[in-house]
Amino acid sequence: MPDAIFAHPRLAAIYDAFDGDRCDLTTYLNIADELGADRVLDVGCGTGCLAILLADSGRDVVAVDPAEASLEVARSKDRIGRITWVHGEVTTVPSRSVDLAVMTGNVAQVFLTDDDWAQALQGIHAALRPAGHLVFETRRPERRAWEDWAADAAQLTIEIPGSGPVEQRREVTDVSLPFVSFRYTYRFLSDGMVVTSDSTLRFRSRDEVEASLTSNGYQVQDVRDAPDRPGREFMFIAERIN
Repeated sequence: MPDAIFAHPRLAAIYDAFDGDRCDLTTYLNIADELGADRVLDVGCGTGCLAILLADSGRDVVAVDPAEASLEVARSKDRIGRITWVHGEVTTVPSRSVDLAVMTGNVAQVFLTDDDWAQALQGIHAALRPAGHLVFETRRPERRAWEDWAADAAQLTIEIPGSGPVEQRREVTDVSLPFVSFRYTYRFLSDGMVVTSDSTLRFRSRDEVEASLTSNGYQVQDVRDAPDRPGREFMFIAERIN
C-alpha cells in the first residue's frame, strides 16, 4: 500500500505545497531532449508535476502511480486529457514502446526488497522500446541523509488555499541499514485533524544499483551527480539492451 502522504486525500491535496521548488525536474526535461525521447513513462508520478512538464514540451506521456489520491490531484492539472494516467504498479503498464522511463525523487528507493526492485525494473523494461532508456536518481548511502533529517525535526507551518494553515513535522523513527524509516505528522489547524504518514526507504550502493540494472537487461551508460543535490545523489542513465 502507498504511504499515507501519497494515498490519504487530505495529504495528497497539500503535497505540492510542502514539496517546494522542484528545480530537479528541469534536469529530466533536459535529459529527455538529450536522448531525443518523444514518448515518456513517468513511474511513481505522484501529483504529476513532471508529467505535466513533459506534456507541455509536446511529448506523449504515460504516468503511473499506485496512490489514487495523488493521481486525482495529477488529473486535475491535466484539464484537456493529454496524459495517460495509470493507477497501479509499473508492472500493470502494457508494453508501450516508450523511448524513456523516469523515476524522480525517492521513487527508486521505495522498492524495499530485491524482488520488488527487480519486478519494477522488468516492468519498465517491458514498456521501453529496444534501446530505450531508464533514468532515475537515488540517494548516496555514504552521504547519510537520515542524519540531516534527524537533526532537522523543526515544525513547518504553511497556509494552503482550501486547507488553511497546516503544520508538518518530520522525525526519523528507525535506522536499520540499508533501511531508514521516518514519519511525517500533519496537523490541520483549521479543524484540528492530525494525520501521520510512515515511510521507509532503501539505500542501495552504486555497485548494488549497477548490478541490478545489468541483471535485468540494462546497460549503464552514465552515472551523474544530481545537479539539485550535488554530492548527495546518483543519477543513473541506463539503456535497455535486450
